[in-house]
Amino acid sequence: MSSGVRSHTVPQADRVAMTLPRLEEMRRNGEPIVMVTAYDYPSATVAEAARVDLVLVGDSAANVVLGYERTDLVSMEEMIVLGKAVRRGLKTPLMIADMPMGSYEASDELAVVSAQRLIKETGAQCVKLEAGGVSARRARAIVAAGVPVMGHLGLTPQTATALGGYKAQGKSAKAAVKLYEDALALQDAGCFSIVFEAVPAEIAATIAARLDLVTIGIGAGSGTSGQVLVFHDLLGITTGHMAKFVKQYADVHAEMVAAVGRYATEVRTGAFPGPEHAYAIDAEELAEFRRQVDVDALASAKAWEWEPLS
Repeated sequence: MSSGVRSHTVPQADRVAMTLPRLEEMRRNGEPIVMVTAYDYPSATVAEAARVDLVLVGDSAANVVLGYERTDLVSMEEMIVLGKAVRRGLKTPLMIADMPMGSYEASDELAVVSAQRLIKETGAQCVKLEAGGVSARRARAIVAAGVPVMGHLGLTPQTATALGGYKAQGKSAKAAVKLYEDALALQDAGCFSIVFEAVPAEIAATIAARLDLVTIGIGAGSGTSGQVLVFHDLLGITTGHMAKFVKQYADVHAEMVAAVGRYATEVRTGAFPGPEHAYAIDAEELAEFRRQVDVDALASAKAWEWEPLS
């Protein structure tokens, strides 16, 4: 991989939509590729404004948006709802949608139907599926059906239990060779890209250098074509234990708590809303309104006073 970084800051108005040929051109030229997750319209507009290259509607939404304990619990229907929202906020980044667990493993036919549904209903241009082995066969079928596929190797959260938990993968020579073989299988299946998650940097770099496709790292060092982080992790919206590979660029959760806390205090002390937050009415209209209310109230009182008992 080339270590040279070319500056290619482009004014927002002049940006064109990312395409697979452009993505491959960036790989060949050694231009670092920026990928981030997004799960709704606001996060998509942030990714758009920040000029990222790729946006993944990840099944990590299960944890950071929907409150599930594991990514394998998210459904296809939930992924579609999130994907539709993300699509509305994107113009230029390439949009990729994660295929949730259970939507592709059983057969090629199921994989193709699920991939086509994700593309059709969310507006994503590509899908992503996890692991090698049987996933390479499914990827081949999906690609043959005309849907671009991104693979995912290393720590694959959907099958983390089988991997022994959320920990780095490929740390032995045997395991690293298996990663390489799975990567070759995904490349042979026609995948345009592979994500390497929680893989020793030297292993990821060695494999990436032997592949002819875009590689994206997350906890896999700098030897890949690009990097991805979870939106909520990099902004500090997620709380609690963070993976080693996460770098926080803001502490948005603390800011949100402080802001909502200030709002609550002002409501309780009467400081909010102030006159500047209220809508005015013409004085004569207000007087007439009050007069009519008083007349109506008097009429209602009289009607109640003379109402016969049943």
